[in-house]
Amino acid sequence: MNWDRIEGNWTQLKGNVIEQWGKLTHDDVDKIAGKRDQLLGKIQENYGISSEAAEHQVKEWQTRNQDVFAETAAEVKKHQVGLKGQ
Repeated sequence: MNWDRIEGNWTQLKGNVIEQWGKLTHDDVDKIAGKRDQLLGKIQENYGISSEAAEHQVKEWQTRNQDVFAETAAEVKKHQVGLKGQ
């Protein structure tokens, strides 16, 4: 999974992030703005875990949610194509 794709679709994925890491606030997720290092830092800070543990959680989240990322990317692309046709 390419993190650029996640960053590009962050608005659509914010709910998924909050569902996974409930201690993150909506403000936290907005400030993260799809940046992987920011997500890792907020997870470490809010859960009091090591950088390695946060990295492991994010990798597992990416793996578990590959379908969501693919669907989100397809929806965004479909919407962009629709806008070009207007």
